[in-house]
Amino acid sequence: MLKRFFLISTMGLIFIFIFNSCENKTEVAETPETEEVVVALTPSNQEIKSELFTLKLSDLKIIKTINKSTKELTTTPSLKGSLKILNNSTNILDIKEITIQYIDISENPIPFKDGEKKAKVSFYGANIQPEKDFETTLDVKVPMAAEKEKSINKIRTHVVYIPTPLKTETMDVPVKME
Repeated sequence: MLKRFFLISTMGLIFIFIFNSCENKTEVAETPETEEVVVALTPSNQEIKSELFTLKLSDLKIIKTINKSTKELTTTPSLKGSLKILNNSTNILDIKEITIQYIDISENPIPFKDGEKKAKVSFYGANIQPEKDFETTLDVKVPMAAEKEKSINKIRTHVVYIPTPLKTETMDVPVKME
């Protein structure tokens, strides 16, 4: 009798577990409808010459995601396009960093708010030979304040580079294990 009770109890528990795991528990998280908007910058192609190199920006546009019902920005907008640096010097240009700064009509930089990512171009160290170029995709953040107020008047690029031939030296340091 006790064996039969134990067997029936076990079978009942198994059925309870099976039915509980098969139950549909789909929960739909309500998210507002969003839309990706492309804002073209004019002119979308720029070429600026410095003493040692030429900077070419092309296909410039701002991509932003907005809530369809409220028309509010839902994410930090991005500046996208292409960036090319042509070495006009007789030396190798070792590019260390490229940062983007947005300038308003009053010639003041538009700051990023706390939590917004600074506009730094991602690339792996580029040593550009004379008369050669380096090209990368431009995909950097734009301060939300700049997009809301449509106050971007200029895009300032800061290019940090070393304009001399690279030199390396190997030195041996004598040591002894004791």
